[in-house]
Amino acid sequence: LCREEAAELSSLKPQLEELGVSLYAVVKEDIGTEIQNFRPYFNGEIFVDEKQCFYGPKPRRMGLGLGLARLGVWQNLLRARKKGYQGNKKGEGFILGGVYVIGAGKQGILLEHREKEFGDKADHPSVLQAAKKIKKGK
Repeated sequence: LCREEAAELSSLKPQLEELGVSLYAVVKEDIGTEIQNFRPYFNGEIFVDEKQCFYGPKPRRMGLGLGLARLGVWQNLLRARKKGYQGNKKGEGFILGGVYVIGAGKQGILLEHREKEFGDKADHPSVLQAAKKIKKGK
């Protein structure tokens, strides 16, 4: 499901570039050709957080049983599949992701979306609104 989110965030890249804002992805692992296979969906720089420091001292996880028991997860999976997105079955797939807009200097986090369940996406107009608040050169 992160491929769907990556592609949709990448569609915002022209507007983000106009604002002078870069698009980055932080992934937790790179197994085989995982990042290479992810690149067609994400139009920005990709970093591997091998120590998973970005994910915090205690990564937020959703177990397979709890994930499959949620109606929202099934709806998100079906939505992504209908759009032609398929994930891979390699690596650790239970850590929940998120989207952050981080301001310059001491501005800090301007938008934080922590995935509540697999496929829970950030509100893209909110991402753009937060990006507009970034002060350059501070």
